[in-house]
Amino acid sequence: MTKPEIEEFVRRAEAIYSTRLKSILEPGHVDEFVAIEPESGDYFLGKTLSEATQAARRSHPDRSTHAMRIGHSAALQLGMLCR
Repeated sequence: MTKPEIEEFVRRAEAIYSTRLKSILEPGHVDEFVAIEPESGDYFLGKTLSEATQAARRSHPDRSTHAMRIGHSAALQLGMLCR
């Protein structure tokens, strides 16, 4: 995918989350992960990022998904704590 295609893909997945899934998932699944397949609107939950993306790949092996951490603005935090 080109950069504009990736940006559109992410925008569509995040729109599905904000309009359809946020109110359903955040009350009971904060800190879990959701992988969204934007073509179908299907979504897959997991306690870990790997669980969610593997479930999505089993259902849609030839499609990409966008993964998010429920209740957070980023799926992962990279870095280290310096004291």
